[in-house]
Amino acid sequence: MPSNPGTPRLLRGINDRAALTLMLEHGPLSRSRLGELTGLSKPTASQLLSRLETAGLVRRSGSSVGRPGPKAQLYEINAEAAYVGGLDVTPARILAAVADLAGRTIGTFELRTPRRAGPDAVAHVLEALDGARADAGLEHAQLARLVIGTPGAFDPRTRRLRYARHLPGWHDADLLERLAEAVGTPLEVDNDVNLAAVAELHAGCAQGSPNFVLLWAEEGLGAAIVIDGVLHRGATGGAGEVGFLPLAETPLVRDVGRTNAGGFQELAGGKQVLELARRLGIRAGTPEAAVTKALATPGVGDEFLDTLAHRVALGLAAIVSVLDPELVILTGTVLLAGGDRLLEKLRDEFAALAVARPTIALSGVPEQPVLHGALHAALVRTRDDVFDTIQSTQAVSSTSGAP
Repeated sequence: MPSNPGTPRLLRGINDRAALTLMLEHGPLSRSRLGELTGLSKPTASQLLSRLETAGLVRRSGSSVGRPGPKAQLYEINAEAAYVGGLDVTPARILAAVADLAGRTIGTFELRTPRRAGPDAVAHVLEALDGARADAGLEHAQLARLVIGTPGAFDPRTRRLRYARHLPGWHDADLLERLAEAVGTPLEVDNDVNLAAVAELHAGCAQGSPNFVLLWAEEGLGAAIVIDGVLHRGATGGAGEVGFLPLAETPLVRDVGRTNAGGFQELAGGKQVLELARRLGIRAGTPEAAVTKALATPGVGDEFLDTLAHRVALGLAAIVSVLDPELVILTGTVLLAGGDRLLEKLRDEFAALAVARPTIALSGVPEQPVLHGALHAALVRTRDDVFDTIQSTQAVSSTSGAP
């Protein structure tokens, strides 16, 4: 039965969620401290903690120390109440991780996926996920939700992957349905750069910045767009596919859907970074290695960095002129390899090309940002479900036949 506004059940549910959220933010809390933070009376706080402990959502975690008088019992989130999984998929490998309800990563696994004929995306996902679950010591049924990050985006209208022809085995028309059936748990698939932006919102440079652009540069270029704290995905999921952006100083690319490239990609993509390095006599096997060598090579290294900064700033100026964000975050192995030196050159070039003056900063989550974002996205949805004690109570009542 739906709860009416102001009913005791609704008020208890609101208080339960507030208490659980406070424990996530502050760690273990005593009854009196919880009362101070929520405004609840001591009897009401005691009833709340007893209710959440019975439901398996909180547990006792020792006693307070350092204060005069009797020690107070502390309560914390029961991290074992639910678990989530996250995957970061690239053509070469899948990174998988499992986290508990408190957000601690308890299992990881890396699956190499070398290119071969007829790759099975579903089999790869299951193998990577099983590896992370085994590392965490969990059974299959213990996972509450899985979020997967991939290049490109699944068009919500056709449910097929777009903008990522370089990811073999992920373009079947029924792939999402087969993945959901095989995984057997609530499943979401999102763009990898979007999930990197989720990580920045949660634990990086974008905390407190509701309007920002994240620019990703590795083999390919991509962006995430956050407006008023919400990711903007566009009609087909392709918002942020800035590699296709036509730009000056590069030949006009036509039939971009067939070539899977565009002006910005042809100017500052990974292949073009390596070509620039070779033209200047800098030998490197990867784009990020070329940037690293340029930093240590006076003369031609400076020319390389100046050219790269100009190319990236050119695309960034076009993006910012439309979106006018307060913050631009630079990430991906190419931009992070350049560090503060490339950052300063890029800021100078951007200032000469754009009227807007957003803050431009390097990523605050440089290590595995896509995986971090996938886990956090899964945790947000799972906590929303688990912390909803109103719905949980209704489900139990409906199952038992109680009024």
